[in-house]
Amino acid sequence: MSTRNIFALLAVLLSAAAASASDCLSIQNASQHVGETKCVMGKVLRVKVGARGVHFVDFCEDQMACPFTVVVFPHDLKDVGDVRRLAGQMIEIHGPVKLYNGRAEIILTRVSQLTGGSTLIPPLPKNYDVEKQGHYSAGRIRPTKKPAKTYATPAATVTYGNEADVNGEPPQ
Repeated sequence: MSTRNIFALLAVLLSAAAASASDCLSIQNASQHVGETKCVMGKVLRVKVGARGVHFVDFCEDQMACPFTVVVFPHDLKDVGDVRRLAGQMIEIHGPVKLYNGRAEIILTRVSQLTGGSTLIPPLPKNYDVEKQGHYSAGRIRPTKKPAKTYATPAATVTYGNEADVNGEPPQ
């Protein structure tokens, strides 16, 4: 194979890669493709946890005014991974575009739907509970509690005070 053929092959591959990247829609255009399976591209600002452990991947400052969102249900987190790590990343998500409450959305059910920042998603910790309230910290170890102090009871055979015999003879 000549170098000319190699360069031609590389040019075809690079143009195919560029064409596939341009197939993704912006979040503003996603609502025009409801009912179709598309690729939507955007920068994730934050990931919020809603009621009952549903995760929302937000692309806009005002979530309610944003034209597009990604939803991850709690039962899908084991297949998707820790989506909280997507914050600040540019991602591409592939899937059917649906309309919910007037906004376009894609439901993320597996990590293979993501490209871009998906390599940064580690699996969830084994003991992660989406319904657990408060902050979650993996790997934090707390020292064991010290046992309560116990005090010895005095022996009944010990004599005190005036009962002690100074001469060494037992009292009668």
